Amino acid sequence: MGLDIGATKILGVVVAGDGTVLAQARERTVAGPDGVLASAGTVLERLAEQIEGPLPTTVGVGVPGIVDRGRGAVQHAVNLGLGGDWFPLAERIGVRAGALRRSGAGAADVTLENDLNAATWGAHVLSGADDLAYVSLGTGLAAGFVLDGVLRRGAHGAAGEIGHVPVDPAGELCSCGQKGCLELIASGSAASAAWPASDVPPAQALFAAAAAGDPAAVAARDRFVDGVADAIRMLGLTVDPRTIILGGGVANLGAPLLDGVVAALRAQAATSPFLSSLVLASRLALVPQGVPVGALGAALIGDAG
Repeated sequence: MGLDIGATKILGVVVAGDGTVLAQARERTVAGPDGVLASAGTVLERLAEQIEGPLPTTVGVGVPGIVDRGRGAVQHAVNLGLGGDWFPLAERIGVRAGALRRSGAGAADVTLENDLNAATWGAHVLSGADDLAYVSLGTGLAAGFVLDGVLRRGAHGAAGEIGHVPVDPAGELCSCGQKGCLELIASGSAASAAWPASDVPPAQALFAAAAAGDPAAVAARDRFVDGVADAIRMLGLTVDPRTIILGGGVANLGAPLLDGVVAALRAQAATSPFLSSLVLASRLALVPQGVPVGALGAALIGDAG
C-alpha cells in the first residue's frame, strides 16, 4: 500500500508488484496530528473495502516536511499542522493499518519518505528510466533524482531544492528568507500570484487566457514557462539526467505546458551551440495524467533503499 499525504488530500493505493494499481481511495486532509491520522485511517478503510483478501503487510507513506526514515517520524510539515516536534507517523499508521488486516496479525510495517522522493520513485517506476530528474510543479518547485537506479536524497535531505535558488537578487522575498528565488517565477503559487482565479486552478486560467490572446496573460505565461525552462536548464547543467519528467499539480495542464517549456528551451538553445548540443527539449516528458505517482512511489519506496 502507498499513501500520499498532502495538505489538501490523502490519496491511497494498493498496487501489485509490477506497479499495477489494484485499488485507490482519497480523503480530504484534516490538519493536526489527530486529523491527519483520522484522514489516513479513512483512506485505509476504503482500500480495505475494495480488496478481496487481507490488506498488504507493508505500507509506504509520502509526507511533506523533514523525514527521519529510521525513526519513522516527521517534523516541520507545517501545511499538515505538524510542527517542530518529531511525530511518530509511521508507528501510528502501522497500528491503524494493522487493525484493518483481516488476519489480525498486528501492526503493519510502514516506511516513511519525503513526498517528493516518493513521487520521484513513482516516476521512475512508471517510466522505467534509471537516470532521471522529476520536476514537481506544485505549490512550490523542487526536483527529485534517481541516478543509476538509486534515489538521491542528499546528505541533509535537501537534494533538488531548486525552487530556492535565487535568480533575481532584486526580487521579492521568498518564504525561505532569500530574495528572488526561482519558485517565485515557476510554481503553482507563482501562477496564482500572476493570474488569480477562483473557479479553476490559476495556472489553467492563465494558460487559457493566454491562448485566447490576452496580452497580459501571454506575458505572464511566457515568464512562467521561461522560469520552468530555466529550472530544466539548471538540472541539465548540474546533474545532466537522461530523462526529465514534469509532474505536480501544474503538470495537469498537459500539452500546453510541455509545448511552452519545449519552445522556451529551444529559444534558449538557439543562440548557444553549447546548450543546443545538450538537446534538453528532447529529454522532457509529462507524468501520465490521472496516475497517482506519489502514492504509487510510496507503495514501492522500499525498493529505493
